[in-house]
Amino acid sequence: MHGLQSRKTAFCGVLGAMSVTLLLVGNLLQIGTYAAPMVACFLLIPVQEEFGNRQALMLYLTVALLSLIVVPDKELTLFYDMVLGYYPVLKAVLDRLHSRVLRWGIKFLFFNLAVLVMYLLLLAVFAGPALRDEFATAGAAMLLLTLAVGNVSFVLCDFALDAVRLAYRLRLRPKLKRWLP
Repeated sequence: MHGLQSRKTAFCGVLGAMSVTLLLVGNLLQIGTYAAPMVACFLLIPVQEEFGNRQALMLYLTVALLSLIVVPDKELTLFYDMVLGYYPVLKAVLDRLHSRVLRWGIKFLFFNLAVLVMYLLLLAVFAGPALRDEFATAGAAMLLLTLAVGNVSFVLCDFALDAVRLAYRLRLRPKLKRWLP
């Protein structure tokens, strides 16, 4: 039993380290503000599949806290922490709803509220004058266009999560089964 717990902890630790590393690489490349958190959230899938939503949420919280400490780009970090990091778990719960309209309505509500709260927090706490000026000069039309593109990306992320989950189940899980409890 002790060996199983050790393997579980090691597995979660490796995926957590990979998630934080992805967020750091996204920061370094300066193009990963939205892509890196999306890819990092995919790394919750193996933990969720093997150990359940509770363990996946613990991994998310660990990565969220570590990324706040070590990743300099707070927009990237907050996008993971507040918008996408927990989404694989939320998606698993919402996908049980029978009504497709209700399911997508709740998903869009969560996504858009999370983005709004994230940017309000970013502007209020972490933003310097340059970012505030950028938002002030962008104009409402540009901000709405950005949000629309974000919603399209969110839908693509939702579908990608299904594809990654299926690929994990069919390809990776059989190879990992001898190492996992």
